[in-house]
Amino acid sequence: QGTRDHPPAQAALRDRLLSAVVACFKRHGAAAIDTPVLELRDTLIGKYGEGTKLIYELQDQGGELLALRYDLTVPFARYLAMNKITNMKRYHVGKVYRRDNPATTRGRYREFYQCDFDIAGQFDPMIPDAECLKIVHEILSDLQLGDFLIKVNHRQILNGVFAVCGVPESKFISACSTVDKLDKVPWEEVRSEMVGEKGLSPEAADRIGDYVQLHGGLDLIERLLQDPKLSQNKLAKEGLGDMKLLFEYLTLFGITGKISFDLSLARGLDYYTGVIFEAVLLQQEKEHGEEAVSVGSVAGGGRYDGLVGMFDPKGRKVPCVGVSIGIERIFSILEQRLEASEEKIRTTETQVLVASAQKKLLEERLKLISELWDAGIKAEMLYKKNPKLLNQLQYCEDTGIPLVAIVGEQELKDGVVKLRIVATREEVSVRRESLVEEIRIRTSQC
Repeated sequence: QGTRDHPPAQAALRDRLLSAVVACFKRHGAAAIDTPVLELRDTLIGKYGEGTKLIYELQDQGGELLALRYDLTVPFARYLAMNKITNMKRYHVGKVYRRDNPATTRGRYREFYQCDFDIAGQFDPMIPDAECLKIVHEILSDLQLGDFLIKVNHRQILNGVFAVCGVPESKFISACSTVDKLDKVPWEEVRSEMVGEKGLSPEAADRIGDYVQLHGGLDLIERLLQDPKLSQNKLAKEGLGDMKLLFEYLTLFGITGKISFDLSLARGLDYYTGVIFEAVLLQQEKEHGEEAVSVGSVAGGGRYDGLVGMFDPKGRKVPCVGVSIGIERIFSILEQRLEASEEKIRTTETQVLVASAQKKLLEERLKLISELWDAGIKAEMLYKKNPKLLNQLQYCEDTGIPLVAIVGEQELKDGVVKLRIVATREEVSVRRESLVEEIRIRTSQC
């Protein structure tokens, strides 16, 4: 339950998607790392808020308590602390595991890929944070998924809001995970959970409601800086100062049109300490002039300055900020789109099929294909001694192979190979020694 096999067409689509995302990470100067899929149970427990109950726990034969990794962020923090690294820009693509109730139609699985980009190190404020948002903007624009919005908030602003609304500090994190549900359920339900389950007073919940339903841009930041209550709160003031700086950088990057400062954004994970953000795809509702509605989150991230210190014996902190691209959600959108368009996706990269026009030419085909492989050409042949030419050409049509190199008795005498372009059915005779070069030229145009 909650896992899936990927047949060749899906695997090819996934490769295409991952390489587009990784190309963006590389463009921003990130190095790849990998970590084990198993971690010590204690490494993971207590880092994910309410997500902790979704961790897959395991026990090995030696009695060591292990768990499958829940995300790529906590393993990264553990890696930095173990190796005493204080400065790194990394990306990591790997599978993570959650004992969740799967909703496969929405791209929600128990085993799925995450694609993370993180910047670790002590830098001037908001510069790395702005770059993470730029990366989300680039990837979602590149993939042409339709209209999107990146919501941004700040944990210190939220904590400041809770403080001025009369929430005790011990309840900040649990209040945060309730506010985080605002994108899925109406305020009334969130309010009743705050009062009923989280034990907040109805007055405090109402005051929180006045703030968390606000969203806007620089104008809202300026307005909140003038707010009589918030401006007196140290946490909120620092957070708003950060947001003002962040928006200045995002303006320079030219992406503020897709960014919304949204006080309802909380992100349920315990480890965030500063800027938090989430990208959602918008579905255009054309009728009745309604606003665009969200069809779900496709990227998220934020700043987590305290996480590395949890794994360091001396508690040394390494500030970090990062983003995770929701590859499964994006993949299911692209998959549905592909099905609707009925476009056939090529599952191999074969450039040329080595074929023969007459019988008894298996040895010649084997010699020629070996020359092509040795020259780095992606080539195939049919595994039959005497295949019919028509069957060989049909195979190319079915699999999308663009070229056929045909050997026949006359061609062997003349020292040439007949090269057939499958799409146009045009045939040219090419000298055997020039064949590799000719294939390279023709496939670079495909």
